[in-house]
Amino acid sequence: MRSAVIVTATAAAVVAGGLVAAPAQALTTPSITALSGYVKNSGTGTTLYWKGADTRRLTGSTTKIMTAKVVLKQSNLNLDAKVTIQKAYSDYVVAKGGSSARLVVGDKVTVRQLLFAMMLPSGCDAAYALADKFGTGTTRAARVKSFIGKMNSEAKNMGLKNTWFDSFDGISNGNNFSSAKDLTLIARSAMNNSSFRYIVKLKSTTQKVTTSSGGYRYMYWTNTNKLLSTYSGAIGVKTGSGASAKYCLVFAATRNGKTIIGAVLASASATDRANDAKKLLDYGFAK
Repeated sequence: MRSAVIVTATAAAVVAGGLVAAPAQALTTPSITALSGYVKNSGTGTTLYWKGADTRRLTGSTTKIMTAKVVLKQSNLNLDAKVTIQKAYSDYVVAKGGSSARLVVGDKVTVRQLLFAMMLPSGCDAAYALADKFGTGTTRAARVKSFIGKMNSEAKNMGLKNTWFDSFDGISNGNNFSSAKDLTLIARSAMNNSSFRYIVKLKSTTQKVTTSSGGYRYMYWTNTNKLLSTYSGAIGVKTGSGASAKYCLVFAATRNGKTIIGAVLASASATDRANDAKKLLDYGFAK
């Protein structure tokens, strides 16, 4: 008796004596815990994912993306200019319960180092120092108000309809909001600056700063964006969190010459925001 021979064809079907390729499996739109999400191809500008992307929400420290953008846009910017750390900066962090880069009063820290201190450990003290440095006015309050005005002017110039800042760090005074789409557009624009790209991609940095006595100390800062260590190709950009904002993340990654950028707002936990971002990046690269 002849034995039967069974032939298995992968991704093909035998029809009328010929092989016909089976249809490709449809790409499933991911489900995320975040209340808002947005993703686009950074190179082409094509929108790839949308969930409540225009909804205005608190954004936590992702606000600092605009803070950095405004600083880096200053005319005749000297990143090596030194700023003396004031007691008001550390007092502010204590009073607000904000995240801190642990800057030491009296130390002279460069603008570049303040950007590291703001974007990696999410130092609200560093954000305050930058707002004080680059605002205009005869008092600190006036300078900070001026700087926040520059942030709002930049948002307006970008045509953003769902963004308003009342702080330099995301600690809202009652009227600080943006949307997943707007934050993605802010980050996409900021990533055009080489200094910004370099900073937000760093997992950590050690910086030598000058003390008030003329000596020096080393400051070590670690990036709060754990996606840099857990997602292949991740290149930035910023975390944010708060009791009302919940957990936020503006993210970007590059693979095979394609860059995907996006944001998730109001995820349930730090773990969820990372998982949400990974799902959306995977989807963006596959789409």
